[in-house]
Amino acid sequence: MSNEIKSNESDTGRHFLKQWIAEDVAAGKTGGLVVTRFPPEPNGYIHIGHAKAICIDFGMAREFGGQCNLRMDDTNPSKESDEYADSIKEDIRWLGFDWGEGFYNAADLFDKMYEIAENLITSGHAYVCALSQEEWKTYRGVPTQPGRESPTRNRPPEENLALFRRMKAGAFAEGEMCLRAKIDMASPNIHFRDPVIYRILHVPHYHAGDTWCVYPMYDFAHPIEDAFEGVTHSMCTLEFEVHRPLYDWVIDRMDEMGLLVVRNSVKIRPQQREFARLNITYTVMSKRKLLQLVQDGHVEGWDDPRMPTVCGLRRRGYTPAAIRDFCERVGVSKYNSETDAALLEYCIRDDLNKTALRRMAVLDPVKVVIDNFPDGATDHAEAQNNPEDPAAGTRQIPFSRELWIERDDFMEVPAKKFFRMTPGQEVRLRGACLFLCTHVVKDAGGNVTEIHGTYDPASKGGNAPDGRKVKGTIHWVSAQHAVPLRVRLYDRLFTVPDPLGDDTKDFLAFLNPDSCKAVTAYCEPALADAQPGDTFQFERTGYFCADTRDSTPGAPVFNRTVTLKDSWGGK
Repeated sequence: MSNEIKSNESDTGRHFLKQWIAEDVAAGKTGGLVVTRFPPEPNGYIHIGHAKAICIDFGMAREFGGQCNLRMDDTNPSKESDEYADSIKEDIRWLGFDWGEGFYNAADLFDKMYEIAENLITSGHAYVCALSQEEWKTYRGVPTQPGRESPTRNRPPEENLALFRRMKAGAFAEGEMCLRAKIDMASPNIHFRDPVIYRILHVPHYHAGDTWCVYPMYDFAHPIEDAFEGVTHSMCTLEFEVHRPLYDWVIDRMDEMGLLVVRNSVKIRPQQREFARLNITYTVMSKRKLLQLVQDGHVEGWDDPRMPTVCGLRRRGYTPAAIRDFCERVGVSKYNSETDAALLEYCIRDDLNKTALRRMAVLDPVKVVIDNFPDGATDHAEAQNNPEDPAAGTRQIPFSRELWIERDDFMEVPAKKFFRMTPGQEVRLRGACLFLCTHVVKDAGGNVTEIHGTYDPASKGGNAPDGRKVKGTIHWVSAQHAVPLRVRLYDRLFTVPDPLGDDTKDFLAFLNPDSCKAVTAYCEPALADAQPGDTFQFERTGYFCADTRDSTPGAPVFNRTVTLKDSWGGK
C-alpha cells in the first residue's frame, strides 16, 4: 500500500493549472484578482468527483488570494430543485470552503443571455432551425467530412428574430424549433458545427418560475456567466476540452458587444482549461446512475453511507480533512486514469487514527467465564482514549466475571501461528489481565457457547509480574455492563473494480450483496453516550461513526467507516 500511495502523490506546487494561473498573474491578465468558479448543476447531490473539482477551484483561488464563486448552473429546469441546490451549499461548507459574496444562479442572467442571443441573430451569428435531432445528425455529418447547412441557415436575420421571439412567447412545441450558433459546418470538431444555443422547454424553473419556455444550453450559458462574473480562470474536466472552441467563440462575441468586465483597466477575458476527472475503483460517478440506485431502491437515498456522495461519505464517518487529503494525493493531471479505492480508505484511516477515540465493542460474541473471579464483583481496567493523542486521557472500563469476546478470537483447535485464545494458551485481555482457557461448553450442535478459564490476579493491567511473554492480545466487554447497540457493517457497493467496464452486463449486476450487514454489538458503556457524528475506533475491528439520521439519545446506531486494514487487497 505504501508504494501505491507514494506513486499517487503529486507535487501540487508544480501542476499545470497552478503554472497557468501564475503566468497570467505575472503577465497582468487578471486585473489584480484571480477569480475561479465552481458551477454545479443542481440536479443531484455532489460526489467525491465533485470534491476534487471543489478542491481545485477553491484551492487555486485561495492559493492566489482570490475569489471562487459558487454558481448554480440551473439551465435545465426539468431536473433541478432547491433540495439539490441547498445540499450542494451544505456539502461545500462542510468540506471547508466558502464563496463569500460570490453566489450566483444562471437563471439570474436569463434576461441578459436572451439579449445576447438576439444580438447574435441580428449580427448574423445565429439562426432559428426547425430540423429535428435525428435530422440534424445527418446534416452535421462526421468529423472527417464537412456537414451540410441547415435549410434555414441563411434565412434573413429579421425573420430569425421574429421566430425566436415567437419561441419565447410559447408559440412552438418542444423540439419544433431551436436557435443555433452560425459557426463552421466544415469544422473537424463536431461541437463547432452550428451548435444549439437555445431550446424550447415548457417546464417551470425552480428559481425563475413560469417566466421562460426557452432556455440556454450549458455551452452557451457557461462562458456568459464567467464573463459577467469576471472569472479569470475557468477550470473543468477533460470532456469539455472539445467544447472549448465554442467557449472562446462566445467570449469573442461578448467582447465585440463590449460586455467583458474591466478590472483595474484590464479587460478580463475568461479562459478555460481542462483537467482529468476523478475515477475510483468499485464506484460509479455518473449522477444518472447514482439517481437510478436511489430511485430503484438499491440504496436508502443520496446519503446512504455506501454512496460516493459527499453527504453519504459524511454520514459514513469520513472527515473533510481526509477527503481533502485524498484529492491532494490524487493530484491534477491532463490524463484520465483510475484511482484505487484503497487510497481513499487509507486517507480516512490516517486521519481517524490521529483523532478517533478508542472504544471496545464485540460484534460476533461468544461468552468467556473467568472461574476464579469473584461472582458479582466488578473491577475496572484503565485504557487510553487515543494512544496517538496523549491529551485525550484515559478511561475506566468495567470488568467482571463474565465477558464477551469476538468469536473468531477463539479456536479450540488452533491453526498454525494462531496467537489468540485457545485451550492451554495464555492471552492478554486488553488493559485488564492475563487469562488462560481451561475448557469450553458446547451446545447440542457442537458449537462453543462458553469459554471457561482462569485469570492471573497478579497481572492487573495485562502485564505479567514475572516478565513472561504473552503473544496474543484481544479485546473484550463485560457481559454484566455491556450495552447492546446496532451496528451496520458497510462495505464497497460493487464487487468489481470497474462496474461500467463490461458492456455485456448492466452495472447493477455487480452490486455487492454484502455491502451492508446489520448486527447487534455488545459495547462498553461509554459508547452509549456517543452523539450523532462522533467517530471511534472499535479496537481491533475498525473505525465507526454514530449515524446522524438513526441515532437517538442513549442509543446510537454505528456505521462502519472503514476497516483497520485493506480487506480487499487480495481480491
